[in-house]
Amino acid sequence: MAALAIALSACCLLCGYEFIRSVSESLFIAAYGVDRLPVVMALAPLGTLVFIYGYGVLLSYAGARRAIFYTSFLSALAIMASFMAIHQGSRVATVFLHVLRESYIVILVEQVWAFINSTVRKDEGSKLNGPICGIASLGAVAGGFLVQRYAQVLGSANLLVFAAASLVPTGALAAWAYRVGGEPAPAPEEARGRQGHLGAGVLFRNGALVRLAVLIVLTQVVSTMTDLQFKRQVAQVLVDTDARTQWFGGFYAWLNVGSAGLQFVVAPLLLSWVPLRIVHVAIPLVHIGTCLLSLVKPSLGTAVAAYAGFKALDYSVFRAAKELLYIPFSYDARYRAKELIDAFGYRFAKGAVSTVLTAVKQVTAISPLTYPITATIAALAWFPLAAQLTGEDRERLNTTR
Repeated sequence: MAALAIALSACCLLCGYEFIRSVSESLFIAAYGVDRLPVVMALAPLGTLVFIYGYGVLLSYAGARRAIFYTSFLSALAIMASFMAIHQGSRVATVFLHVLRESYIVILVEQVWAFINSTVRKDEGSKLNGPICGIASLGAVAGGFLVQRYAQVLGSANLLVFAAASLVPTGALAAWAYRVGGEPAPAPEEARGRQGHLGAGVLFRNGALVRLAVLIVLTQVVSTMTDLQFKRQVAQVLVDTDARTQWFGGFYAWLNVGSAGLQFVVAPLLLSWVPLRIVHVAIPLVHIGTCLLSLVKPSLGTAVAAYAGFKALDYSVFRAAKELLYIPFSYDARYRAKELIDAFGYRFAKGAVSTVLTAVKQVTAISPLTYPITATIAALAWFPLAAQLTGEDRERLNTTR
């Protein structure tokens, strides 16, 4: 029941996220143009770090159950504030909305997984993580199709109301999950944030966590470069704002349909029958192939293949396999260091890549081939690190707590 409740919470969260994701992309492009996307992406890590620190303080003094409820409520208020500012004609609000969208979703998603990793055993996680992802993705599928259906009928900005409203059941169902499954308690030395609200000390004292953080950074370099290549191709083909929002909504909906199949069927079978090490090292090999294809034959089709391929695996097999690595760790590692790795690490990598691209653009033009080349290099570096993390450190990961 606890797993079902938290999966339904994630379902509502991801449904609402589809509204803000498609809308924020389209409104920002309309306000500033596609070439400014790296600038706003560079701001995302700062916003995420502020969110993580605020979450860490809440976790220290209110506990995990109240922290996820409060962060859901505060995120809803921030989305509504953006909605009102955009309706008043503020271009800056589209920047804030984009940074908010990048920040709140990872903070809440990682809290969901921190609860799961604190509640299930590793053998249970091998069977449950995929279906939990699948139930969550049903909300994303529904949200994407709703955006596709109503973007031009209601107007892009008005869809933000639905994103804010989705966070009410998100917080309520998460609180129910904690009530049913129990609230994990920190060790005495971890209580009330004694080792730091951020969990940075916990992260940097553990070599396995550091390697995991580097791996996450590499995955997000691949994500960012395939994302930017994809957005450039879309912007060239679709110039109308609402039509672009509609196309994004349909794309993300079908992407989530594919991810759901991987989550409900492929991930449980792979994690039950295939060694975790093989699963982890096979994923970057797939991305190397799609990135090379988009490099050799650049087009909207190959850009979609590279980006959709990354996202489909990231939402399903990679997510389910990665979360198994956190189960043996301590409370602070799962609830604090994990946020730094999977929330800030995600956004830091995107922001760092975007900052470099922005700086280079001030000096010279960037070749479109830069995106698939950089993504391929990052995937090549990801491969041996995944092998090391799941091979040499396997025994340590199984005994660390």
